[in-house]
Amino acid sequence: MTALVEGAKKLVGRRSDVVDRIDGLDEAARSARGRLDDALVDEAAAVAERAGARLRLSGDHTVVALAGATGSGKSSTFNAVTGLELAAIGVRRPTTSWTMACAWGADGAAELLDWLGVPKRHQVMRDSMLDEPREDRGLNGLVLLDLPDHDSTEVAHHVEVDRLVKLADLLVWVLDPQKYADAAIHDRYLKPLASHRDIMLVVLNHIDTVPEARRPAMVADLERLLAEDGLGTVKVIATSARHGDGIPDLKRAIAQQVGEKKAVRTRLMADVASVAQRMQQANGDAKPGDLARARKSELVDAFADAAGVPTVVEAVEKSTRRRASQATGWPVTAWLSRFKPDPLKRLHLDLGSGGKELTGSARASVPEASRVQRARVDTAVRSVADDVGAELSQPWADAVRRASVSRLPDLNDALDKAVSSTDLGVARTPLWWRLVRVLQWLLMLAALVGGLWLLGLAVLGYLQLSVPSAPDSAGGLPLPTLLLLGGVALGILLGLVCKAVVGLSARSKARSADRRLRAAIGEVTERLVVEPVEAEVEAYRATRAGLAAALK
Repeated sequence: MTALVEGAKKLVGRRSDVVDRIDGLDEAARSARGRLDDALVDEAAAVAERAGARLRLSGDHTVVALAGATGSGKSSTFNAVTGLELAAIGVRRPTTSWTMACAWGADGAAELLDWLGVPKRHQVMRDSMLDEPREDRGLNGLVLLDLPDHDSTEVAHHVEVDRLVKLADLLVWVLDPQKYADAAIHDRYLKPLASHRDIMLVVLNHIDTVPEARRPAMVADLERLLAEDGLGTVKVIATSARHGDGIPDLKRAIAQQVGEKKAVRTRLMADVASVAQRMQQANGDAKPGDLARARKSELVDAFADAAGVPTVVEAVEKSTRRRASQATGWPVTAWLSRFKPDPLKRLHLDLGSGGKELTGSARASVPEASRVQRARVDTAVRSVADDVGAELSQPWADAVRRASVSRLPDLNDALDKAVSSTDLGVARTPLWWRLVRVLQWLLMLAALVGGLWLLGLAVLGYLQLSVPSAPDSAGGLPLPTLLLLGGVALGILLGLVCKAVVGLSARSKARSADRRLRAAIGEVTERLVVEPVEAEVEAYRATRAGLAAALK
């Protein structure tokens, strides 16, 4: 960033919005990667990188490229502007086989020419020539390029022209009277560069071959064609490089651009705006939809159903009833109930650490989701994606949809882990269960004491031995009988009362387990669906914000 800021200061003497625009385009390209068309994103990233690189180089030089077809007189024009016989001129086609560069002002030019990829043997520093005309000193800071012919039969020449047309700060198209209307240059270069009209000049060379009376009409016709290309404001200069006609006008036009030092910024902004506008058309500017609470709840319900939460909740209620019966029921019936399987243990849930070690894994034995349950999950996920991407452009809607299902292959494992790792709250024994258990055993002990007492009296009577009289209770019943009958009766009655209370407790435990399971399932939906979708939304917003910065 610091280098970009320094480069911007070189251009305008202060921090320029050019840095913010380039950064915005770069951010948009990074955020849109994999969402918008790859070719478009690659172009945006290349423009941002190229613009940043140009800002880091000399801001005192303006790169002006002479481009045109074979025989248009580019090299003659190049020599006429430089005042030197630097470019070869001949009848061999193509004449210009490589890029020639001439720089006015050596300080910083070498690094710039290296970035342009011009070999050192094709570089000339104009200020090293002692015969520089006084009138050319307004060109100080100019880097003039003579490009290969754009219509050359050599593919390498096409590549070189296309490369340098993207790097030059000012483009000068050299046309000739015979081919100025050629579709090759209009369709391939001029029309696509309509957004760069402010950094373009058009030279109609060889004007000396046209009768003087026809020259105004020919220039007007060329201006008409340029207007049709969207370049109606581009200046047209008629020249004859061979005789020097119009060359002073061309030099003045170039010197004005070099002196104002606006061409670099204008070029960079044109590049950024051009690709940013096309990205914005593909990106759209709609507001993404929000995930409503009801939609998230629907998603959790579908995932919970697929995870077998209703089955687990039912098992929690049954297991709670069973455990409560063992703890608060009459000891005899409680002992018999131990032979019934625990519903939670059959599901490999709430086993404790030792139990899970015995199973070899902590996976639950909840039945796998049926096709209907899986279809419900797919519908809920699709609804989330549709809500978010309803107003977005098609590429982003597709990206949201892909993101919503990107992690679903992990769904079964994630749901199983969520269920098996959730504390269902059934392992803890309530205090009143313990108190009832103690009371039940006391009643059982009383009944046992009374039974043994009566049995002892019966044995003594059977053996015709002296039988001591049993003390009477307050109700008139013998104490052993009261202990036996009272212990059994009160134990059974207490068990029945506790059974009714246990029903309420079991349903409460089931509701608590349902809340905990759904909270765990909610985390799964967040991780597998909501977070990927929100990541796409954030990428969309970052792209939109970056493009807004690039186009401001």
